[in-house]
Amino acid sequence: MSETSGSDWPVEFRGVTESVVTTLGPNDRWNVAALGLHPPGDPERPVTARTWGNTRTRRNFHRQGGGYVQFTRDPVVFVDATLSISEVDEPVLDAADAWVEVDAEQVDAGESGGTEWEAWELLPRETGVERETVPTISRGFNAVVEATVAASRLDVDAYDQASLRERLAYFEEVATSCGDERAVRAIKRLRTLVDA
Repeated sequence: MSETSGSDWPVEFRGVTESVVTTLGPNDRWNVAALGLHPPGDPERPVTARTWGNTRTRRNFHRQGGGYVQFTRDPVVFVDATLSISEVDEPVLDAADAWVEVDAEQVDAGESGGTEWEAWELLPRETGVERETVPTISRGFNAVVEATVAASRLDVDAYDQASLRERLAYFEEVATSCGDERAVRAIKRLRTLVDA
């Protein structure tokens, strides 16, 4: 495990790291959502994340004070976490390679492009590593993640919609030609959710 801000995270941060977070909702189910993690410039500071809009993650962070940040290589999980309402009965997903139970403390808020955001410091409480793997680079998986980012910005006035749709088409082609069965399934699921 690498050490970040005095607490153990089961990953080494290099730039914005995409993760999935589960937060407990008022229905006693765990909402699954994508969450970009920002490493601090100062190693003594906590990892941060932003929630955009009035999302379930934002509301659950306020209500519960935290959740479970998870690291997974399953592209279908990323698509569902980003573009659909996904809820599960347990906080740690079967697809998680590692997880961190965090306290989430709101430290800032603002507005960008007509969308309100809130910044959170994520303070690890407990971690778990489910699987250790030799890292590989999958263009198909990476294309799915980038496609979810583009798709999440559709219908947001601050972004050029034609450019986003061009990016989606490009990433769809990369995922289909370079991805494994899960990446292909994920990009088809993304297309279904975007077209719905």
